[in-house]
Amino acid sequence: MKTPTAVAAFVAAGTIALTGTVLPANSAGILPAPRPKPTTTASSAFQAGPSLAPACAGITIKPDQEAADIVAAVPNGTTFCFTVGLHRIHRTIHPKADQVLASAQGAVLTGSVRLTNWSVSDGDWVARGVLPSAYGRSGQCEDNVANICYLREQVFVDGKHLTRVAARDKVVPGTFYADYAANAVYVGDNPAGRVVEMSKPSTAIQSSAKGVTVRGLTIEHFATPPQGGAVVLGPGWKVYANDIRWNHAVGAMLVNADGAVLKRNLIRYNGQLGVGQYSTVNGTIAQNLVGGNNTDGFWIADWESGGIKTTWSTGGSVTGNLIWRNRGVGLWSDAYDDGRTFSNNQIAYNAADGIRYEIGRNGVIENNVISGNGFGTGRGSGASLWDGGGIDVNTSSNVTVRNNVVANNVNGISIQSRTRGSGPWGLNLLRDIVVYGNQVTMRTGSAATGMVQNSAAAIPPGEVTFNSNTYILDSVNTKRFQKTGRWYTAREWPQTGQDTKSTFTTVLPAR
Repeated sequence: MKTPTAVAAFVAAGTIALTGTVLPANSAGILPAPRPKPTTTASSAFQAGPSLAPACAGITIKPDQEAADIVAAVPNGTTFCFTVGLHRIHRTIHPKADQVLASAQGAVLTGSVRLTNWSVSDGDWVARGVLPSAYGRSGQCEDNVANICYLREQVFVDGKHLTRVAARDKVVPGTFYADYAANAVYVGDNPAGRVVEMSKPSTAIQSSAKGVTVRGLTIEHFATPPQGGAVVLGPGWKVYANDIRWNHAVGAMLVNADGAVLKRNLIRYNGQLGVGQYSTVNGTIAQNLVGGNNTDGFWIADWESGGIKTTWSTGGSVTGNLIWRNRGVGLWSDAYDDGRTFSNNQIAYNAADGIRYEIGRNGVIENNVISGNGFGTGRGSGASLWDGGGIDVNTSSNVTVRNNVVANNVNGISIQSRTRGSGPWGLNLLRDIVVYGNQVTMRTGSAATGMVQNSAAAIPPGEVTFNSNTYILDSVNTKRFQKTGRWYTAREWPQTGQDTKSTFTTVLPAR
């Protein structure tokens, strides 16, 4: 097994050095052969964000100028250099082919507007005449009773993100309420002498032009709709060394963005999802830090919230990213991805699965370090193999899971066969899944590895193969393996035909 290199210290968090019982080699495949622990360094060593942007030479855009107008007025291939300071973006910037939007001076592109003219109202403060008309619901919220996550405006006091509440009487310090019928925003913090801002335009940068470059910018406070990005990449775009943060829905979206590259960005604290990809061929999402996303309450367990999600895309890769502490799935392929590779990512402490590969085909999940995922609570969350784990392959075909380090997640590797209807490739089925060369640590709770199935989606013999893996367990007598409803210990599991050449040990890797 090739051991992936970790880049963040949190991969090792909670590990305790101890010596357990090691079973002698036998025909059941229980062998003592603990693997060395992946090398770790401090998370601060991860290199991403505007500090990596090169110098910029081109047409200068100053904070008091309307960027959308300047970009629209000049031809293809022009480079624009945003100067240091806060640039308030009132309208979406639509770059032309081969244009460059850049800064080497710390420019911040913000979609927020200042809220002023406050008055006191029953102990809270209110600003009037600042909201758009009410709009229809979309998406799924974690709280599906209040159901307010789809509302797009965010409010910030001195840069601190306030939590939206569903009713006027729920307003307390640190929160806000938007009354669309009265066109009024209420806050629980005294705004006197403070900067209060509200996100307003929906998108910072978007066009279908080819070959655009975006680099060195901080892009924040855009009122993106659910599944909408603050930056929407087109074909052949290169978006790198930016800080994309605190936008209502998605930080960066690749949409019909064939050959686009999203690289070495900080993508954090966005309201729904860090990165989304749709209908893209050979897109590359590489070496980004994607963390802390889903700040605005989208459904954690099962609706497009968390770190990175890709759909309806072919080829390309998600590689070398640090994906951590997102309130949702860390890295999710859903609905008709074909030929996708997820490799060399560090994926830790996400509330749902570390990696989920769902209703896709021809996928490769390799050389990732996946730790501490799947312990979120809320509707739809749980600890069974049906709920997922470090790696979850759901009703997909021809997927290889190899050479990953999967440690201390709610479950190890979950293979799910569900009744999922038909799509462009015919009936959606779980077929040809190969899991080998992985190091899987399962020592606490009900953590398990194996496969589950719906009664109408039985897994035919030979369609799922586990082998040549190493399992680090609390006890070889604990039932930590499951096959379609039945549980097995490490001694019993190889008798099902799975992991016959694998290693089972209670010795933790050396620190």
